Amino acid sequence: MCGLSGEIRLDGGRPDIAAVERMTDRLAPRGPDGRGLWSQGPVALGHRRLKIIDLSECGAQPMTDPGARLTGVFNGCVYNYRELRDELHALGHRFFSHSDTEVVLKAYQQWGAGCVDRFHGMFAFVIVEQDTGRVVLARDRLGIKPFYLSATSERLRFASSLPALLAAGGVDTSLDPVALHQYLSWHATVVAPRTVLNGVRKLPPATVRVVEPDGTQHDRRYWHPLHTRRPAYADLTADDWTDAVLDALRTAVRRRMVADVPVGVLLSGGLDSSLIVALLADEGQRDLATFSVGFESEGDEDGDEFHYSDLVARHFDTRHHQLMVPSDRVAGALDDAVRAMSEPMMSHDVVAFHLLSEQVAKEVKVVQSGQGADEVFAGYDWYPAMAGAPRERAAQAYIDAYADRSHADMAHVLRPEMLPGRDTSAEFIREHMAQDGADTALDAQLRLDTLVMMIDDPVKRVDNMTMDWGLEARVPFLDHELVELAAACPPELKLADGGKGVLKAAGRRVLPREVVDRPKGYFPVPAIRHMAGPVLQRVRDTMTAPEARNRGVFREDYVERLLAEPDAHRTRRGANALWQIALLETWLQIHGIR
Repeated sequence: MCGLSGEIRLDGGRPDIAAVERMTDRLAPRGPDGRGLWSQGPVALGHRRLKIIDLSECGAQPMTDPGARLTGVFNGCVYNYRELRDELHALGHRFFSHSDTEVVLKAYQQWGAGCVDRFHGMFAFVIVEQDTGRVVLARDRLGIKPFYLSATSERLRFASSLPALLAAGGVDTSLDPVALHQYLSWHATVVAPRTVLNGVRKLPPATVRVVEPDGTQHDRRYWHPLHTRRPAYADLTADDWTDAVLDALRTAVRRRMVADVPVGVLLSGGLDSSLIVALLADEGQRDLATFSVGFESEGDEDGDEFHYSDLVARHFDTRHHQLMVPSDRVAGALDDAVRAMSEPMMSHDVVAFHLLSEQVAKEVKVVQSGQGADEVFAGYDWYPAMAGAPRERAAQAYIDAYADRSHADMAHVLRPEMLPGRDTSAEFIREHMAQDGADTALDAQLRLDTLVMMIDDPVKRVDNMTMDWGLEARVPFLDHELVELAAACPPELKLADGGKGVLKAAGRRVLPREVVDRPKGYFPVPAIRHMAGPVLQRVRDTMTAPEARNRGVFREDYVERLLAEPDAHRTRRGANALWQIALLETWLQIHGIR
């Protein structure tokens, strides 16, 4: 788990080593344990290391395999690296380290770019073929590890965070109107390859991009699970599906214990994180460190779920840690959380995750987290309404349930020059829903959430907030084999029991019933949701700053209405509209974008 950066010259020139150094230094929080640079010909690579596997200097990066004439940088973890190492050793490869990074290099030497098909894990990597000059970029199936790009006709730069690219300089920081439309439509989600900045793009998940010495590039998407019923599962009963899901999750959790340092768990007290704790206990894990965060109540809304996290911690005898955050600390913590964001993210729990990660990183370097279960197993309350739509109306049902505002409403929010001439966000959803490989409306909707929306909201949020403190978060519900199994599971089993039915059935076999049958909880930060005192003042300062007025993104009358009644205006999905626009403007100001 680290941070990578680099530059490829496309015009025959030499890379800007100083720019790569600036990117590498900006990534220091992601990798506080080591720093490295490498350059040859038109390519330069930078790396910041967080020591998780092979703690010796043999695992340092950029890593060069002299025999294979390959150099690479790697961010993430290949959980099956030991099995792959044994396989490669049997094929004649010899190793100089015990790191998964070297396994990635040897796997590329043996199988070429197809090596990604063999990896179980989360990763972003760049490999340079020294003899040919070819450069290969790759990202894991579910985009758990970030990969940002900034391109001109002369060069291609890449980094594990968008702010690192900004540190290099030369980035077009004008706003992308299509991305802004997505941000305001989809609860601040901007999907790959776009970001809110015209000059920065993302390598899509499950993608290998090959950059040839002459500058030509081509992509291969190497994973696209079918959301259809499969003949191999035709005879499975509901109990059989519960067995299969529980076994797959057990395997996913076990895989994510691979480390040369202790692994803890972020325990919210909900079903998903509690299942992780229960399965680790079943695996014989003792003295497991668990961590929970809560906030002071505001507006009659509770800010913690300690009752449930304490129950789970006691039941499985974990070494539990609680963090209670007073409301007056939220406003001060907000700037630090926004500074850690590679892209603006409005969900309240960004602050929670950032504050929690600060404390957790003092105890452990690796945690497992429950993100992804709601998208994979249909846990949100809008899924039943969407599921009732005919397959041909899947897109409209999704738009009706998911969109924060309509294209027509957007005209009252954005200045005319920032508004696309057509509803580009709805077009994206319709195009995705029309693709083959999904049997029912719910299958198509879950495919969109799992393969697109989730990656640039909760997944990105967890990575950004934890890695800002040098903490590696692993997400077993996004094990690609578990995701494939869930995609094949009949929709009615996922929708049962108010959502996540098959997962709740699995939970009842290993958890106290009170944890499984509780009302669904969220990660509330009441001081933000209700725009409490110091948070509201921070928002006012942001929206009335000269930078905001000069930028001219939002209509002045709209901003004035929101500031006059900060807790009264909600999007169709119930989000605070003022918070949504203020978060974007705050992010732009904190990152020095004018």
